[in-house]
Amino acid sequence: MRDLVLLGSTGSIGTQAIDIVRRNPDRFRVVALGAGGGNVPLLAEQALELGVEVVGVARSSVVQDLQLAFYAEAQKRGWATGDFKLPKIVAGPDAMTELARHPADVVLNGVVGSLGLAPTLAALEEGRILALANKESLVAGGPLVRRIAKPGQIVPVDSEHSALAQCLRGGTDREVRRLILTASGGAFRGRRREELANVTVDEALKHPTWDMGPVVTINTANLVNKALEVIEAHELFGISYDDIEVTVHPQSVIHSMVEFTDGSTLAQASPPDMRLPIALGLAWPDRVPEAATPVDWTLAHNWEFRPLDTEAFPAVELAKEAGRIGHCRPAVFNAANEECVAAFVSGRLPFLGIVDTLERVLAAAPDFAEPGTVEDVLAAESWARAQAQRTIATVAEGA
Repeated sequence: MRDLVLLGSTGSIGTQAIDIVRRNPDRFRVVALGAGGGNVPLLAEQALELGVEVVGVARSSVVQDLQLAFYAEAQKRGWATGDFKLPKIVAGPDAMTELARHPADVVLNGVVGSLGLAPTLAALEEGRILALANKESLVAGGPLVRRIAKPGQIVPVDSEHSALAQCLRGGTDREVRRLILTASGGAFRGRRREELANVTVDEALKHPTWDMGPVVTINTANLVNKALEVIEAHELFGISYDDIEVTVHPQSVIHSMVEFTDGSTLAQASPPDMRLPIALGLAWPDRVPEAATPVDWTLAHNWEFRPLDTEAFPAVELAKEAGRIGHCRPAVFNAANEECVAAFVSGRLPFLGIVDTLERVLAAAPDFAEPGTVEDVLAAESWARAQAQRTIATVAEGA
């Protein structure tokens, strides 16, 4: 039996993790839940169903709402007032970090954005297994994470990095030649750069394979999401940026591959279902039976692989260069991108302007030191956001 702390429990990763726990009560027990506070009724429902010890919310303003939701949920379940023990509530900007230190075997970090960095560091410092779905922890704070993470302590939950971790079991470190991340290609795969000049927000949000949030969906449309995953793969596995490649695989069944020095390539295949990498993250190094539906080999399949068009989608090469330079450049890349996506959604920046602005922001970045604290990362991100806004305003004036 493994005790779990689930951070981001009301989001996509968290709700799917709870589905896995429900189906495997003999393997997992949830002892703490954390969420931003945007869906208090669901958080209360999860907490009472799972019987957790403590619940955290990042917004202090919703504590009273959460208490009332506990009582409402208890009444719905037919429990007499006073016949059940309410979880302890922790609230505020440090709530997720406090929960990450709660006694447990595994901490699943599904927090969105750089707010996930401090909980990541806290879980690692406490010696927990970290099932990591928060890519910003590694993109923005890679040097901080590397400094304290023990070998094998981080288990990736992103489908691509989970696939790489599984394939890397097939050989020793010195036998690895390169990592190949697969990309669906997003809404605009196959288009040339000139065909992307006037695409709309609605078009960018029509992902052909995955159902994701708007920011991630737009990031897949211009391959920024894959660019961030390249940085994440470098930080997770210690492989040179020169030895990490991206190939476009529209069917999203091969989630990534590892090429070895003898010429063999191992690939991990499964239908697009995040429950598989989540379950593996919770149970690592073991597998959870029936975590997801496998490929149906009684059917015919055609799987395509296409080279990445770096002229139409330059984000991957831009991220590699930022990663090679280091000195908070990946944090700048990530934070500036969030501002650019918001500007695109609001009509202040064209689609191609997202990556073009990222390039200009990175070119203007001062020579930050390698981050020594979370505050160093946040300072670089603050500069990046302000610089991105200045650059976006310049683009808008020239439009």
